[in-house]
This record gives sequence, structure tokens and C-alpha cells, in this order.
Amino acid sequence: MAWFRKDKQPKAPRPSDEERTVIPEGLWVKCDSCREIIYRKEVLNNANVCPKCNYHFRISARERLSGLYDSGIYEELDANIAATDPLEFEDTKPYKDRLVEYRRRTGMEDAVVNASGRIGGMPVLSSVMEYSFMGGSMGSVVGEKITRQAERALERHHPLIVISASGGARMQEGTYSLMQMAKISAALAMLDEAGVPFISILTDPTTGGVTASFAMLGDLNIAEPRALIGFAGPRVIEQTIRQSLPEGFQRSEFLLEHGMLDFIVERAKMREVLIRCLRLFTAGPVAAPAAGSRPSAD
Repeated sequence: MAWFRKDKQPKAPRPSDEERTVIPEGLWVKCDSCREIIYRKEVLNNANVCPKCNYHFRISARERLSGLYDSGIYEELDANIAATDPLEFEDTKPYKDRLVEYRRRTGMEDAVVNASGRIGGMPVLSSVMEYSFMGGSMGSVVGEKITRQAERALERHHPLIVISASGGARMQEGTYSLMQMAKISAALAMLDEAGVPFISILTDPTTGGVTASFAMLGDLNIAEPRALIGFAGPRVIEQTIRQSLPEGFQRSEFLLEHGMLDFIVERAKMREVLIRCLRLFTAGPVAAPAAGSRPSAD
């Protein structure tokens, strides 16, 4: 007679690391604002905006262009302009090596894309900054390409849209970078004199010399929600003045409240708002009625 009886079957051996089910990377994304873990496809279907807290994730320049132009179709201009290394700058790595690395990472020559196409059926030129290329820093190529777009807009009499996402001037180019502030501003002044519309869209972040020049010179200055916009960063300001800053300081809502922006638009509604604005800009002046005439009943 057996002393023990085994009623349960022995457990199956645990699978090895190779046999375990692997969850593919990239299916989930963590929101930087509410810290929720969200299904990536849900975020993509929501214009790269968190469905929980409305946080606007950073997106690439080409994603923005595809979302704005009719059917996502546009012609890229000035694509082959590339930066050199006039100062032979070197910090922890030579500047020319950094350029090679970022060109490989992004597939772009520099931190801005020039495009031409139609938005709402209207011909529109645009320059869109790419933050993933050296923090969207403004060097000589960025200045040259945006200036060319402004000159093109003046020649064709087409509206110009510039979408900024930048940490400011590119220190590796020194004064060559700072010169671009005046260069672009001068080109935009000619647009203003000719009555050609210029719309500036500020995204997170828009700082430094970009904010101090063309990003705040639009006939309309529009921002995405909660975008960081300013010259020096909040931490630098706090350390300089040795005071705590107000809640939400340098966020787009704070700037709107203090009269530095015209309005804030969520990304999903940006194309629709731009179409309305462009139609108003390009409608032309309304002719005054002739003396003694009555307004039409229509």
C-alpha cells in the first residue's frame, strides 16, 4: 500500500527565454505629461496627441507637411543645400562629424524642409523645422532656406507658412548662425511691404534666436497647446533672477494671455484653421459700394 497518492499532474516546465512570447517593441508609448501608457496606434490616429490629457507629442517636419497639404502631396524645394564647417568647430566631437551623424539619423541635409503645394486648393509655400536634427538649431542653411522661401513667396505672391521647432541658434556656427536672424527678418519685411501673408506656427519647443526673430513676426502667430516658447529657458531665467517663475510660464497659454500670440490651435484642427485664415488673407479688399447704391439683398 502506497503511503502517498499524487492527485495533481506535475506542472509543465517553464519556457526558456527563447520560447516565451515576446511583445514587439513600439506597440505602446508613455505620455510625457500624464505618464499613461497608451497604445501607439491610438496616439497615431489622434494626430500624435495623447487621448488622455491632450499632450501634443513632437512629430517630424515631413509628418507635419503631409498633414497640412491637400492629400499629403507637396514638392520639396532646396533639398540639397548642406552646411559646411567654416569655423572648424570642435567640442566633444568635430562639428563636421555631428553633421554626418544627424544626416544619417534623419535622412535630411539640415534642420528645415522647404515645400510647395496646395492647402485647401490654394498655392502655399512653407518652411518646416525638424527638431530631431540637432535640436532644430538655426544655422546658415536654415537661414538660407527660409530666406529663399520668403523670396519665392514674394516673387509668386503666394502665402508663406513657417512652422518652428527649435532650441535656437546653432553655436557651432557662431556669428554665421546669428546673422540668420537679421537675414530672415529682412526677407519677411519685404513680404510685409508687398502684402504677402506670412503665418508663423510655433510648436514645442520654440526658443532662442528663432523666437527672437522670425517666429514672432507673423501676420498671425499661432501656437500648439502647451508649447514651450521663449528666449532663454525657464531654468536659466530662474537661476539668473533667483526667483520662482509663475505657473505655466513660457507655455503657449501664458503667452496668449499676455498678448504675444493670436490664438492656440490643436494639431487635429490646424489644417482647417489655416484654410480659413488663408482664404481671408487671399480674398482681397472688398470694393466700396458706389455712391447712392443700395446693398444687395443677397
